[in-house]
Amino acid sequence: MDSTSSDMAARPPLESTADNGLKIVIVGGFGVGKTTLVQSVSDIRPLSTEEMMTRAGEGIDDTDAVRRKSATTVAFDFGRISVDEHTVLYLFGAPGQERFWFLWDRLFAGTLGAVVLVDTRRLADSWYAIDRLEQHGLPFIVARNVFDGPAHTTEQVREALDLPAGIPLVDCDARSRSSSKAVLITLVRHIHALSAAQEARL
Repeated sequence: MDSTSSDMAARPPLESTADNGLKIVIVGGFGVGKTTLVQSVSDIRPLSTEEMMTRAGEGIDDTDAVRRKSATTVAFDFGRISVDEHTVLYLFGAPGQERFWFLWDRLFAGTLGAVVLVDTRRLADSWYAIDRLEQHGLPFIVARNVFDGPAHTTEQVREALDLPAGIPLVDCDARSRSSSKAVLITLVRHIHALSAAQEARL
């Protein structure tokens, strides 16, 4: 398991050759691991807007599946990762609770692509994220956060989410830097492939 904090100081600064910055948004339901993914993969100390959950959220936030969760994102998380010497990803983790969904439209502004992080134990929580991304016309991939082990096969997940064959569906462990980085690389390649296909049609 990769460390999410012990090697933070050893992570490299932004390369002077970096000339291609891409804004990426991580979306998904409440408690699926968005903050964890940003924290695990960021080259810099991530900005987090997590606040302690209080009784004010009782009856509003559905915590049945995440009973051990004690804090939640109330605005967004921010991190940065260098994919190579020229390409830098600026990561924005969106809040998952329905009462904060109004922030998503602002986060989507200027975004080139998104990762929909899903918990297969709560697939219905992902439908809204996918619907909003499709409405905005943003390319995206789906990453299945395995937690203690997937509850469904990838084929079952693809069918349940009604994902077209052209949208990548990958497994990940949001706690692992290497696993989370692989998810982001998959998204960058997907965006590039869509761009190349569009240029070929012109």
